[in-house]
Amino acid sequence: MSGRVTGKRVLITGAARGMGRSHAVRLAEEGADLILVDLCESLPEVEYPLATREDLAETARLVEGCGRRAVTHVVDVRDAEALAAAVADGVAQLGGLEAAVANAGVLTAATWDTTTSAQWRTVVDVNLIGTWNTCAAALPHLVDRGGSLINISSAAGIKGTPLHTPYTAAKHGVVGMSKALANELAAVGVRVNTVHPTGVPTGMQPASIHTLLVEQRPDLAPIFGNAMPVQMVEAVDISNAVLFLVSDESRYVTGLEFKVDAGVTIR
Repeated sequence: MSGRVTGKRVLITGAARGMGRSHAVRLAEEGADLILVDLCESLPEVEYPLATREDLAETARLVEGCGRRAVTHVVDVRDAEALAAAVADGVAQLGGLEAAVANAGVLTAATWDTTTSAQWRTVVDVNLIGTWNTCAAALPHLVDRGGSLINISSAAGIKGTPLHTPYTAAKHGVVGMSKALANELAAVGVRVNTVHPTGVPTGMQPASIHTLLVEQRPDLAPIFGNAMPVQMVEAVDISNAVLFLVSDESRYVTGLEFKVDAGVTIR
């Protein structure tokens, strides 16, 4: 442990498992205290099961195992008022806030003509509006002292990844929103950056995507291939980027599209 973020208080959404849990543990290893938020229930438009309350409790246990504090809240990032209240409670308990990681996200898979309006609404509301809500909940605690907003986008937020058009659209939206905020907030010392992973084995993968690529549109499969000879990267690879952006090592980094994508976006 080198203590790269010792004493910092960080909000993480989608913290119950997967990348969110990885971010929490990695930051705790380096000295941060955490506000951990997750929905902890599944959604009808999403094929795969989402995290549970037990998952969120386990993330908190892992953080506390690193000797750091964890405040948990079960809240939907689509509910701006409830999220702001949860963040305010966490800040009161921890004594402040230095950074927020908008990590919560969902993914659907379908061709353009089978994608439903319900899928569009769910994906955009969680991935884009939920990211905005996270920024808006964190900013009142940052604008007087500076800090870091880290919005998890995707390789799909840079290239035109097919067969999950709502996800690709939302993740592009996260980039535009983040750059606009980076410009607006630079004067008060709040940095805003996006992180763009390639595939990560977190369970966030609709089973139907395999069928779509193998049986219906094999011509699209090369778009998903990494330039480096790995199929996926590990969650900790993304968490190391998050750690850098939370730390003072990135004190003059803002408006960055931080790709941890094994080269998938250069193909």
